[in-house]
Amino acid sequence: MEGTGIDIEKVARAIEADAGEALPDLRQALAEERDGMGWVTTPEQVLVRQARKQSGLSQAAFAERIGTPVATLRDWEQGGFAPPGAVLCLLRLIVKHPELSQELSEA
Repeated sequence: MEGTGIDIEKVARAIEADAGEALPDLRQALAEERDGMGWVTTPEQVLVRQARKQSGLSQAAFAERIGTPVATLRDWEQGGFAPPGAVLCLLRLIVKHPELSQELSEA
């Protein structure tokens, strides 16, 4: 990115504009990619981690709360594959409205 002539801040702003929200770990992920650190963090991974962090739950508890196997949640967080669109929408709602996570447990 910097080494390749691409401005990390400019790329981050474009990705966040597309996502419609701030992605706190995005700049770090872009810098790691630029530096060839081997791990690529996708916006979906950041979103999954952010939603779980906002809930204050462990992977197992969060997976149960959103009705998915914990192994699937781990795959999403590790970038094995991305969550489907409906799950991404749910995660965005949880990030913006953390109280929804608690409401899911009461439903």
